[in-house]
This record gives sequence, C-alpha cells and structure tokens, in this order.
Amino acid sequence: MKRLTRLAIIVSALFITPLYAEETLPDTLLPSDFPAPVVDTAPAAPPAFVPTVVTSLSVAQMGQPQGIVLSGGQLQGGVNFTLPVGQVMTNAQLSLNLKVSPAMATRNATMQLMLNGQPLGTVPLGAAESDVSRFQLDVPAALMVSSNTISFKINDGDAMMCQRDLTDKYRVTILPDSAFNLEGQPLDIGSDLSHFPRPFFDNMQMTPATITFAFPAKLTADTISAAALVSSWMGIQADYRGVSFAAQRDRLPEQNGILIGHPGEQIGGVSLPQSAQPTLTIIDNPANPTYKLLLVVGKDDAALRAAAWRLTRGNFDLQTASLPVESQTIPQSKAYDAPRWIPTDRPVKLSELIRKDQSLTVNGIWHDALRVAFRAAPDLFLWDGETIPLRIGYRFPSENWIDEERSWLSMTLNDTFLHNLPVNKQGALETLWHKIGGDARQEQFDMPLEPYMIYGDNQLSLYFNIVPKASAPCSVLLNNNIKSRIDDDSWIDLSHTRHFALLPNLSYFVGASFPFTRLADYAETVLLLPENPTETQVATLLDMAARSGNATGTALSQNRVVLGMPTAGTNLQLLRDRDVLAVTGLSQHDFNAELLKSSPFVAHDNQLSVREPTQWEKIQRWMAGDWNAEIVEADRYFSSNESWRGFVSFRSPWNSQRTVVTALGSNDEQLARLHGDLASARINAGIRGDAAIITNENGVRSFRVGPQYPRGEMPLHLLVIWYANQHSGLLAVLGLCFSVVIGLALYALLKRRARKRLNPGDNE
Repeated sequence: MKRLTRLAIIVSALFITPLYAEETLPDTLLPSDFPAPVVDTAPAAPPAFVPTVVTSLSVAQMGQPQGIVLSGGQLQGGVNFTLPVGQVMTNAQLSLNLKVSPAMATRNATMQLMLNGQPLGTVPLGAAESDVSRFQLDVPAALMVSSNTISFKINDGDAMMCQRDLTDKYRVTILPDSAFNLEGQPLDIGSDLSHFPRPFFDNMQMTPATITFAFPAKLTADTISAAALVSSWMGIQADYRGVSFAAQRDRLPEQNGILIGHPGEQIGGVSLPQSAQPTLTIIDNPANPTYKLLLVVGKDDAALRAAAWRLTRGNFDLQTASLPVESQTIPQSKAYDAPRWIPTDRPVKLSELIRKDQSLTVNGIWHDALRVAFRAAPDLFLWDGETIPLRIGYRFPSENWIDEERSWLSMTLNDTFLHNLPVNKQGALETLWHKIGGDARQEQFDMPLEPYMIYGDNQLSLYFNIVPKASAPCSVLLNNNIKSRIDDDSWIDLSHTRHFALLPNLSYFVGASFPFTRLADYAETVLLLPENPTETQVATLLDMAARSGNATGTALSQNRVVLGMPTAGTNLQLLRDRDVLAVTGLSQHDFNAELLKSSPFVAHDNQLSVREPTQWEKIQRWMAGDWNAEIVEADRYFSSNESWRGFVSFRSPWNSQRTVVTALGSNDEQLARLHGDLASARINAGIRGDAAIITNENGVRSFRVGPQYPRGEMPLHLLVIWYANQHSGLLAVLGLCFSVVIGLALYALLKRRARKRLNPGDNE
C-alpha cells in the first residue's frame, strides 16, 4: 500500500507545474483562436502612501494632572483612556515614572501592571538610587483599542493590609509625565460627511488636536466669519483636550483640512464647486487620498453662515459625500444663557453639575474625591457682607468600627480649603445625647461662600476621610461594600447675585472670553482684523473663537468679521453697536494707529508704549478715586522688551459702553505663541488689568493703565451707593469740602443775623 501511494505521488508530480516556475511561450505557439496578450506600458498608479502618526499620551492628559497615588489601604488603582477611532496602532511603548517613598523602597515590593485585563509586567519599587524610578515597557500594539484601562497593583499588599495610617509613610505615585508613546496609521474612512467631525477631529482623542483651515488667495470677511463659527464649535467638542488652528491662503493642507470659499474660487489648485446653494462636500486630498478635504462653499455671508451652521449640526446620512444646504433660521442667544454656565435664576443641584459618567457616591475607605466642576459668568456681584449659600447633604456609613471622632467630610473649592464636616453634631448637648445612645448624626451643612471664591471655571472637591478604630479587624480595611454619598438635593444658589463689573478686565477675558460671551453667540461682538491679515493673525482669531466656544458651549453663529478700519457704512455701524475683539501685529502700522488712536496705548516704530494722559484726564481720574494706575511702570516695561506677545484692553472709542480687547505680538512668531501661553494655568492666573505682556524670559506681567468703567445690571440708585462704597476716600474729601462750604455759609448767615439783633437801628 505504501508503494502504491509513493508511485501516485511521483506520477502526479510529473503533471504539476512548479509554483515558482515561470513559463514564456512565443507568439507562434499560442492557440490560433486566442488573441495575443496586450502589454500595458503605462506606469501603474502608485498606491496611496499611508503615513505613520507618532503621538504621546501622558497620565496628565488622561485626566490625572497630579498623577495616580497608591497609599494606605489603596494598594491598586488605574485610569481609563481612549485612543482615536480612525487609527490603527502599530507600535506602543509605556514610559513609566514612579516616585516611591523611602519606607516603601525598603520593603522590596513590586508593582504589577495590567492593560485591559492583560498583564504587561511587573516592576520593582525602589530599585533606583533616587526616589524616582523610570521604566520602559514594550506594549503589544494589539492590546491598544479605542477604550482602554491601565491598572496598577502593589504586590506587597498582604503584608501591608493590616497596617494603619500609611498615607504618608508608604506611598507610590505614578507621575503625571508617565506616558504611552504610540505609532499608528490613519484609516481611510472614505468621503462621507456622516463621520464628521472625523477625520478632522476625533472625539476619542485625548491629546490636543490641530485643525487646518485653507482660504482663497484673497481673504474676505465672510469666509473668516464662517471659519470662526466652525472653530468655535470645534472648541466645544475638544473640551478639556484643547485644539489649535492653522490658517493657509491658496495652499492645500498636507493632511486633513477644511476649505472655505465662494463658488468657483481656487485654493491650492482645487476649484470649489459651482452652486447657487450653500454646499458641503468632502473629497480626497490630492496630495494623499488617505487624508480628506472638507469644502464649505457659499456665495455670500448668509450662505457661508448657513453652510457652517449646518455642518455643526451633524446628523448626516450615511454615504453622503456632498450636501446642498437649505435655508434655515439660526437661533440667537440671550444674555447669560451659555449652556456651560451655572444658572443664576434658581438654586442648582450638584447632581445637575456632574458628568453623566460621574456619581455622588463612593465605595470603601480608600477612594478618590468627588469632584463637581462648574463654570460661572465672571461678572457676578454681591454687596459687601453677602455670601453665596452652598448646602451639602451627606451621609457617612453607619459601621461601628468607624472612628467617628476622627472621620470627616473635607470640602475644598478651587484648591482653597473650606471646612471639615464631622460625622456627628458638635454641640455640648448633642455630644451628651450621643454618649447616652441618642442619634446625633449631622447630615446637612450650609456653607457660605465668599463671592471672590467663584471664578469663571470652578471645581468643588468633596472627600470622605474615613478613619477606622484601632480595634477594627483587618478585613474591614479593604471592605468596598460600604458607601458614602452626597445627597442628590445638595445645591448651590447664585440667584441673588447681580451681573455687574468694572471693565476693562483681562482676567475676565482669559477666563471666560468676557464681555464678548455675555451673548454667547457673539451677536454683540465684532472680530476685527487688519485689511490684509497674515495667516498667523487669522489662526490666532480662530483660537480665540475656539476658547469662547469651549467656555460657553455655544458656537459663534452670529459673529461678524471686519477687515481693516472702516470709515463709514455698515462696518462702522457694527463697531458702534458692538464690543470689539481685535488681532493684529506691530507691523500693521496704519491699522494700529487707527485702532489705538483714542486708547491709553500708542504703537509706533514697532513698539508699544503708554500715552501720557493730559492734565484734564489726570484731574478726572483723581476725582474718580482712580489713584492706582501703573502708567509709568507699564511704559518702562514695554520699552525694555523687544520680543513679546499679549493683550491690551480699553474702552471702545466708538461706544463708551463697549470694550475693545486686542491680541497682538511684536511679530507673527511671537503671536503664534499665544496659544501655548493660554494653555498654561500659571500664565492665565497672571493675566489681569488692561495690559498683559508675555515674554519667554519673564513670563507674564500685567498692568492697569487706563480708566475703568462700570457695566452691568445695576439700578441708578444702587450705582450711586456702589460708587460711594468704592471711593470712600474721595467721599470723605467731598464730605469735608461740603461741610466747609455749608459751615462758612451758615457762619456768614448767623453773623449777619446777630448784627441785626444787636443793632436794630442800623439799616445796613
């Protein structure tokens, strides 16, 4: 049988053509009924090059700016993170930086790492000579998906489980600069509007995004206005991640990009489609079909605004490459109706302020703090002595092993300590009642907040610090079955505040884009640029629009852009009716001269300086009690710096009840740095007054140069009281002068009356 099988294999091999053989037949040997093959000598189209995208995602960008701390009984922890859906990861590496306390380093403990439930490896704790250990771990790229969880566990847990008060002694911190270094390839998702905002922005991306806008060679106000609308909406989507913009004229983006223009115009060789209707179209980038170009086309300002507004509404049908936009009504904002601002017409429950993935309940002894973030209008005003009420309802676990004397609920607002709320009431009678077995639990507390503690962006932190008794069994230390919670009906009440402030104030602008966000859609704001702005100046304006959208949650659907300084017509009327947000550079001499003509500032010879006030202006400011102007200091600082960027703000020369804020730089290179500056919490905190200058060497310096004016919802009689309260010194001087005048008049009157009484016969 074996012999027959071997023979069959040999025979079959004689009739099978080897796989590697290549047979060539001359034309004369081809069958007569088959035509000769046609050889195509034209070169084949090269396949689209799929580039490699290199990114880094740090622990801080995952939402842990202070890192991840494992201490006490909390021997394991982790963090969730997401990756762009439109990328396939091909290579991944984890740079792990650990700070280990000396006591932990002596235990020879290890830390186990898990990614999505799969082990990544184990690293020793305290192996380095310093207290910071650094490791590089290769991560299988196949484990990296769109939604991920990385967890850390100290393997010495059994030995430490029954030890108490370990918070400061045994500690491991995964430092915030620990990061995944990733390489991936973008996916070609096709020309389909239903994927928007992908591929221009991916909602799963946790790192800052950069979006490129391209315009025709001749910039027009309506195209920039449409770009500002779209960029503000992108700022809303980016949220905490951050987004920046690049602007190009008559050049195509190298990767994904958004092209905005009129029908028939060309941008980098791409002709925008001819259409009487506003149109949205997505096409392949001619440079590389893997990338896409989104064309926003309209014949005029109304058409471009309609197209941009429809783009931000989304909900496109599948497989939609192009969409004509029908006419539509764009809703208008009302004053202070920004969706991301806490309402001021009623008490607001804390349960309304948390995210959908958050809860007001925590489990176990060891847990993170409950964080409630909220934004507020920056011009909230209260009279001296008034406070903002905050009511906290809370419940500790009712376990007999909890040391109720040393446990408390710790409250902080914007990193400022507020109060430690006890488990039980603290009065003498309540303490006595509790000792004889009565119920003395405190489950509600009213906390008055000072007005200055509320900023544009706020975070209330609540932490249940549960301390077990010394006699508590070891099993309860890691008991996650207990729950501590904040009641859903806890609230904060801003309903008795007023909207009133002194302007200009740049801290309001960098914190919440105020006063422009009073109407969040910019219905009362003009975006002002030089007649021929540079690409950097346009990109800076788009960055400002994105910051505003991020602060309010509203796209700038009613913004108006003006190029150059108008002298008459509709554009001049816009300046008279609205606040002004301008972007310029010192090289724009004529534009700057007109813009700053009636302001406290003057630009000349590529320098900014402070205008010397006239004698009458000095008298006016002295009479108003404005004695703290830093005119000389600001002028000296401006003249001593050559390369800088920053902001100046002043009362509008076109309307005394409006404000102008100008972003400017000594050159475009400096102006481009503003985006990175405003991402720094330290620089944001340092911007105030009406002039803020940022340099690489000194950081930010702020000054108050010009006069301020009140603006808001204050009735006239209360405004008089406020003015007297603000200028008590001037009021005392005026009171003294008034008393002297009245006293002299009464003295003369009484002296005359006495003369008449003593000399009745003297007619004089």
